[in-house]
Amino acid sequence: MEKETRDLVTNRKARHDYHILETYEAGIALSGTEVKSLRQGRGNLKDSFARIENGEILLYDMHISPYEKGNIYNKDPLRPRKLLMHRREIDRLYGQVKEKGLTLIPLRAYINERGFVKIELALAKGKTRYDKREAIKERDAKREMKEARGRFSCFLKDQFYIG
Repeated sequence: MEKETRDLVTNRKARHDYHILETYEAGIALSGTEVKSLRQGRGNLKDSFARIENGEILLYDMHISPYEKGNIYNKDPLRPRKLLMHRREIDRLYGQVKEKGLTLIPLRAYINERGFVKIELALAKGKTRYDKREAIKERDAKREMKEARGRFSCFLKDQFYIG
């Protein structure tokens, strides 16, 4: 019996605000009550970001609501959390973030096959207002084409039915 990955929290706004260049998987150091709260879906990645400080990656502004039955074991909901990655990956990301002015953005938090909470971290470049408008136009155009294709395909089938 194989376990599947299960999304706990997603950052839907990230794909709208940033061009995603690369994605990485990182572990995250959490307390037990934070894991229980995340399993209940009580987390938020909306305004969160990662920063490399002293050779470590820290995740800021990820909100994990306190676990209801956690009493004294609950941590601060907005505390910085350490992300766990290999040293060479951290060094590579540090070079890219410093040189090219890129940002580290978490896309989602999920539970992997082994039951560990992981973060999908993206190396991203911010979109301009123009880029965002273009993306919205493209999405609307695709939707309209799909709807038109659906309406006319049934009309064409009825009109030119032979047999």
